[in-house]
Amino acid sequence: MARTRATGSWAGKSKPAKVEIYTRWSFHSFALIEVGVLALPLLSADSPAGGWFLLLVCAHALAAAATTSYALSWALGRQARPVRLMTATAVLTAVGIVAAMSVFPREPNVDEAQSVAYLLVTFACFGVGALAVGVRRVRSMLLMVLATLVLVAVAGLVFRVGFAAVLGNVMGVLLASLALVFACGFSVWLAKSVWELDSARELQARLAVAEERLRFGRDMHDVMGRNLAVIALKSELALQLARRGGTEQAAEQMAEVQRIARESQREVRAVVRGYREVDLHTELEGARGVLEAAGIGFELDLEGAAGAVSGGVGELPGGLDGGLTPEVRSALGWVVREAATNVLRHGDARHCTVRLTVREGGDAVLVVENDGLPEQGVLVRVGSGGTPRTAGAGLAGLRERLATLGGTLDAGPVAGARFRLTARVPLPAPSASSAPSGDATAAEPVAHRPVSDEVTA
Repeated sequence: MARTRATGSWAGKSKPAKVEIYTRWSFHSFALIEVGVLALPLLSADSPAGGWFLLLVCAHALAAAATTSYALSWALGRQARPVRLMTATAVLTAVGIVAAMSVFPREPNVDEAQSVAYLLVTFACFGVGALAVGVRRVRSMLLMVLATLVLVAVAGLVFRVGFAAVLGNVMGVLLASLALVFACGFSVWLAKSVWELDSARELQARLAVAEERLRFGRDMHDVMGRNLAVIALKSELALQLARRGGTEQAAEQMAEVQRIARESQREVRAVVRGYREVDLHTELEGARGVLEAAGIGFELDLEGAAGAVSGGVGELPGGLDGGLTPEVRSALGWVVREAATNVLRHGDARHCTVRLTVREGGDAVLVVENDGLPEQGVLVRVGSGGTPRTAGAGLAGLRERLATLGGTLDAGPVAGARFRLTARVPLPAPSASSAPSGDATAAEPVAHRPVSDEVTA
């Protein structure tokens, strides 16, 4: 699984990286809770536990914190299981439990008994919780809790603690250990699941690219396979005829080879042309399908001049494509394709909005905006008067493509932790003959009316 986005500042991290950091520091906070909140107040002058208990608690807290940190990395598949740290934590937990039971008051003293019981639960629950991060099966976690309860009961019997006190300690350790084991196990499962979902999303984008490559390869094979086989056979036939003196028949076969070769050349150009040509409506539908499959909401907001021609397969909803030339449609289609790719690869978006405004005789403006800013180092700003400030080959290529039509491209972060890409292409002025002569109002400009349409599956 890709882990590159786990580095950098907090704003540049992906959500899986943030979940992992939150989980890791939650585990680290257990050490502070164990020492500062529980151990120090309990190890007071009135407690039967001596000051040497403080050293044992500190060593246990450090071992548990180190175990959870390395065990979390093991659970995410980055390193080997920390067996030695887990063993050290288990030993310190057992020593702490036995030591706490050894100083448990035999005489009825509520304050002292409560103080030692809290210390006992501290050793047991935080130790078992740390060890639970280093195992995968729930059965193993429950067996560790059971082993801890047996140790508490046996230690109580060995040191002749009363039955009621032993039973109370066992119940306290049981409840606290189960709660912490559930919290630690669920946190590890959540962090692992988030990383796996992120990896699956990246894999889906790669599979889409691989599928397109396979389609292109299949088309090339279908076009060239038969023709190359015919060329090879006719060339061999011409060679045999030439050796036998049939020069005229050989010349006819070579002329046929030449014809097939030229036909193959035309077919290959047609395949490449179809692969390179981009239609705006097709790209919008493709962006919708890919983004929604990745769990990203897609919304299309249209605004165009009245009187645009609508209807027909491959045309935009609302009739906006009537005011766009094929060159403009293709250029804007490339913008949509590149923007959708950037949203999938570089951002952590949950919603993407595409706004297309067509002003006949003015310009066509395509705005692609998404939440979830890309990583640091990927943000680029490409304007009409300069080159990209960082390595953005895709956006630089779009700028060159739009520049041939007199258009501009601008991309960069905006307020609200959003990323906006704006493409602007001038449109030719409508000809006077296109308006009906009998309708005086047809030549007058009609106010733009916004049409909002959310593309759904």
